[in-house]
Amino acid sequence: MTSPNQGRLRGFELVTSYQSTDIQIPSRKTMTSAGYDFAAAEDVVIHPQEIKLVPTGIKAYMQNDEVLKLYARSSIAVNKQLILANGVGVIDQDYYNNESNEGHILLPLYNASNQIVTIQKGERVAQGVFEKFLSSDSESRPASKRSGGFGSTGR
Repeated sequence: MTSPNQGRLRGFELVTSYQSTDIQIPSRKTMTSAGYDFAAAEDVVIHPQEIKLVPTGIKAYMQNDEVLKLYARSSIAVNKQLILANGVGVIDQDYYNNESNEGHILLPLYNASNQIVTIQKGERVAQGVFEKFLSSDSESRPASKRSGGFGSTGR
């Protein structure tokens, strides 16, 4: 099964509402890095014990048997005491260009400190790793398609 990406395998694009901004497409910083660095698309203030969705302005496309997993950068956890509220973000192939939010990748960051933390636009906060996944022999294929954006699977 092929993806609807016109022969492209996997990658990133800017969400329409961020195309006139100066945010960067995620990239790997060394030849052997597994993760693509994601940066905040705007300044975000996170109060102690608060969860905020940090916009990246990015959407990702991939093959049907792939997933993009998102992890907090270790420097964000150590230096600012921020963690991904869901532990690991899972971006499914059908999240791309969904009708609710165009597939905009939003990072739910939790402030575990007792200080207000500010994320600056352009600050690298997460890394994404593309992975293949397997399905079980006995799986009955779901017939439904994604109908929404962030957190909408199974609703």
